[in-house]
Amino acid sequence: MPTIFDLVNAKNIATYYDTNTSNAIPYLGATLFPAKKQLGLDLKWIKGSKGLPVALLPSAFDAKATLRDRIGFKKVETEMPFFREAMRIGEKDRQELNRLAASDNESYLMPLINNIYDDVSALVGGAMVNPERMIMQLLSTGKISIVANRLNYDYDYMMPATHKVTLTGTDKWSDPTADIVGDIKTWQDTVEDDTGVRPLNGICTRKTWNYILSNTAIRLDMNPLGGQNIIMTDALMKQYLQNKLGVSIAVYNKKFALQDGSSNLFYPDDYFTLIPEGSLGNTYYGTTPEESDLMSGSTAADVSIVNTGVAITTIKEPHPVNVETIVSAITLPSFERIDQIYISKIN
Repeated sequence: MPTIFDLVNAKNIATYYDTNTSNAIPYLGATLFPAKKQLGLDLKWIKGSKGLPVALLPSAFDAKATLRDRIGFKKVETEMPFFREAMRIGEKDRQELNRLAASDNESYLMPLINNIYDDVSALVGGAMVNPERMIMQLLSTGKISIVANRLNYDYDYMMPATHKVTLTGTDKWSDPTADIVGDIKTWQDTVEDDTGVRPLNGICTRKTWNYILSNTAIRLDMNPLGGQNIIMTDALMKQYLQNKLGVSIAVYNKKFALQDGSSNLFYPDDYFTLIPEGSLGNTYYGTTPEESDLMSGSTAADVSIVNTGVAITTIKEPHPVNVETIVSAITLPSFERIDQIYISKIN
């Protein structure tokens, strides 16, 4: 008869996660900052403006993993470069597992096992929220600022001050008379004059995109006699901006959930960022303590790695007989091309 240790282990959970997420659409940040693995988290690898190393603050590595109940949670969100959370199977679920395992009927046993795997997969999904949040902070502010679990972290990537602007008065894009096309062209010219690279991609939320759709000057440029009567669509506007400025805009409205039940945009409303084509940096994953110390030579723990550097660890507990599952990751993006972007607070 299989035991709880046979059924709930890191290898099985990792295989289940990889199988279920193999066709998932990646976050926008993950496509712009491809994942890379390295030993530890050496300063020289985390780079900002002009390739200079970014000053990092220490993390509380010796902190005990926070335990989370399996039942009743939705998504995980932890705001630390070193992320770690744990789950334990409750006694009721453990007894049900033992009963179903004894019956040797897989059709009854596997749904319960899959529920446990789903809950751990949600923790892994939470680990993937962290780098996306950091990347979108970088793309909207040029910095990463994190407050969580009584720990404060600030990472200044030394973005050129001349590549940021806050619009005021009638220049705000919420004003239908704002010169949006002129603004974008000016910002493109600034980056190209400074770096030799012209940014040809933009990022904004749906709210900001709606300002562009409603802009009077753009509508009249499309149709000088009846601009106000144009039935504007996303496709029409994207084609117009492509023809006029060579710019492709990504409307990014993806959200994440906090443990209090609230939802938040990865990229904030009322911002617009111009970026060059291609990768902007890398998302570096360091070696977690679990991977470093428990992956080999431990009989009490099993460790598997998913998504380049997220460690899934299962630890056998003899009394009461149980399995504790820990998901951990050390992650931070580099931003070697930060000089080639332009950030605008447009409202």
